[in-house]
Amino acid sequence: MRILLSNDDGYFAPGLACLAEALAEIAEIIVVAPERDRSGSSNSLTLDRPLSLQRAHNEFYFVNGTPTDCVHLAVTGMLDIFPDMVISGINNGANMGDDTVYSGTVAAATEGFLLGVPSLAVSLADGSNGNYTTAAQVAVDLVKRFDKDKLSIPILLNINVPDIEYSQIQGVRVTRLGRRHKAEPVTKTLNPRGEFVYWVGPAGPAQDAGEGTDFHAVQSDHVSITPLQIDLTRFDQIAFVAQWLNK
Repeated sequence: MRILLSNDDGYFAPGLACLAEALAEIAEIIVVAPERDRSGSSNSLTLDRPLSLQRAHNEFYFVNGTPTDCVHLAVTGMLDIFPDMVISGINNGANMGDDTVYSGTVAAATEGFLLGVPSLAVSLADGSNGNYTTAAQVAVDLVKRFDKDKLSIPILLNINVPDIEYSQIQGVRVTRLGRRHKAEPVTKTLNPRGEFVYWVGPAGPAQDAGEGTDFHAVQSDHVSITPLQIDLTRFDQIAFVAQWLNK
C-alpha cells in the first residue's frame, strides 16, 4: 500500500514524524507537508505565485504553501503512481465540531478525497500529554482494516484520539460533529511601533456535546470517527428560497 502523508503543523512537527514512523512498518509512505505551521488555513490553494518543493534531511518533502497545496501538488503533479490513501496529521490538538471548517489538517485530507483518494484526518485531542504514539497506532489499525477490506467508494474520515495511553482507549465510536459556542473575542494590543494589532481569540467551549457527538466520544476516552461530506447545499431550504425570490 502507498500512503501520502501531510499535515498543517509543518514538516518538522512531532506528530507527523510519529505517524510516518508507525506507518512505514506496514506501507510505503511519502511525506509532503508545509514548510511552516499553517494551522487554520482551511482549504486554501496558492494561486498568486509558484510553489517550490524541497526535501529535508529526514527525507520528507516540504512545500512553501498550504496543506491543500501539498496534497494537490503531490497527487496531480509529483507522484508517478496514485496513492492508495491520504492521511493528514497527527494534529497537535482536536479538530472537532466547528473546528473542521477552519482546520488545515482536515483540509489536506479533504483535498485527497476530492481527488478520489480515501483520506483520513488524524488529530490528538488536547495534545498536552503528547501521546502521539496512541494516535499513530489508531491510524495503523485503520490502515490495516482498509488494506484488508477496501472501501468501494472514496471516503473522508475525521478522527480524533484522546490524549491518553493506547491501552486506556475504551473503544471506537462513529460520531457526528458537535458544535462549539462562538469563539472568544479578538484581543487588541499595541505592537512595539505603537500600532494596534489584533489576535484571533481561541475557539469557544463545546455547546452541542451530547451522546453521539465527537466531543462526547473523546471525553469518554473513545476514538471518534466522523465521516465527512463536501456538499454544502442546504437542500431543505431550496424550495423556501425559491418561493421567497418569486414573491
